[in-house]
Amino acid sequence: MKTRNKPRLWAAFAAVLTATPCPSMGQTLPSAQAALEYNYSTPIMPGIAAPDRIETHVGTLNFFDGVPDNASVEKLYDSLDFQRAVQAYLLAIPAVSQVANRNAIRELGPVNGTVPIFEQLMDSRSIFLTPNDNTVYSWAWLDLSKGPLVLNVPPKVLGAINDMWFRWVIDLGITGPDKGKGGKYLLLPPGYKGQVPKGYTVVHSPTFNLWIPWRSFLVNGDPKPGVELVKKFTKIYPLSQAAKPPQLKFVDLSGKPFNTVAPADYGFWELLDQVVQEEPSESLDQIRLGFYAAIGIQKGKPFAPDSRMKKILSDAAAVGDATARAIAFKIRDKDAYYYPNSAWQLPFIGGYKFQTQSNVLNLDAYIFYYFMATGVTPAMEEKMVGRGSQYAWAARDANREPLDGGKNYKLHLPPNIPVKDFWSVIVYSNRTRAMLQTDQQFPSVSSQTTGLKVNEDGSVDIYFGPKPPPGKETNWVQTIPGKGWNTILRLYGPLKPWFDKTWRPGEIELQS
Repeated sequence: MKTRNKPRLWAAFAAVLTATPCPSMGQTLPSAQAALEYNYSTPIMPGIAAPDRIETHVGTLNFFDGVPDNASVEKLYDSLDFQRAVQAYLLAIPAVSQVANRNAIRELGPVNGTVPIFEQLMDSRSIFLTPNDNTVYSWAWLDLSKGPLVLNVPPKVLGAINDMWFRWVIDLGITGPDKGKGGKYLLLPPGYKGQVPKGYTVVHSPTFNLWIPWRSFLVNGDPKPGVELVKKFTKIYPLSQAAKPPQLKFVDLSGKPFNTVAPADYGFWELLDQVVQEEPSESLDQIRLGFYAAIGIQKGKPFAPDSRMKKILSDAAAVGDATARAIAFKIRDKDAYYYPNSAWQLPFIGGYKFQTQSNVLNLDAYIFYYFMATGVTPAMEEKMVGRGSQYAWAARDANREPLDGGKNYKLHLPPNIPVKDFWSVIVYSNRTRAMLQTDQQFPSVSSQTTGLKVNEDGSVDIYFGPKPPPGKETNWVQTIPGKGWNTILRLYGPLKPWFDKTWRPGEIELQS
């Protein structure tokens, strides 16, 4: 191509661009020209130029040719810090729930050497998020900051490992690699580069702190056989002590007041700072860490907000908690419900990763679950006929009204309740999300309840209210006037009719 022809080609190309619509290159300006003061002026379309004054929910904002004045800047930064703090709160609910649990357990004995266990089951004196009272819990926190640990899992348990950000790592027991026979798991800390010996199920942990919960099951109504297996076979030790593992300290928490629920005030932020400081930044995404950093929680730096920021953070914690409660008790997502026109909700909306779109976090699903519950594993939501467990949650009656502790209700479970193992219905406090505290040690009815009344057709009716209906005492759960409640239907070893919805629990019906 000769140089002298280039101007003609560029001119032709420019003509084509002028004649052809090209929306990707910008907006088309109005053809009617306004009266313009200067020779080189362009009409400004609506919404482009900043106004001199606007009214917003944060107050009146004033601008000089697009620049906010000092008073407006102050309002806007207060608003921005508050918005980021509320979102940080909602995103941090899982981690803060974990660290509150971890800190409580640490008070019972040395790290990596103490295992709390509920030898006579967990009752309503224990303040835990939506636990059950019909299996034996064993609860342990492990710290990998000094190197790998070996975990010997006992037989006949159902459990999992969750990391410090409350993400599923691996199943243990019946749904895990050991298939309920017991096994040795080698837990490797983040960034571990050393040799990995054979003979273990190897677990690469993304965080230094790990939560290890599992459940043992009753044998003919007796928790003792499961407790004995846990105490006999559970071991936690460094690789260097494999030849002679140290003795564990088992602490029986049955019947003892004990709290693991996180606070919903300024203390929430101090717990979040613990997690950020202790765990590698690589273990969490940059967006969530960015929200935490924006409110002053950064790895390697002291968390020291001034009085202004402390006030904002305290307010944001209150609003964050209230927002989580709005999502939990009146969620807007129709996909959150098992059946049309039903109050029964799924605990896992979008699976255990809370994704109703591929690789997209459903924020309300994430907030709902972690605000209400603990323990994440695919075994709690996957369709595994005859294995694992399934859950349905309700906080409203058949008329979609909140459940009132001063009123009487009835729940009908149709015949052939689809379980291989057992089922239970447990009542919880709306305020604490722990078991409702009443005159009953165990606020529940289950297929393991002694003296449970079963109807002639095999169905079961469960009653809720301040006083039991005459003759229905064994099928009744006490509630308290002036207090709300919610309930979880649990199915252990769920069968096909649950998954294909040919069996469906009744709604909770208000009684006259």
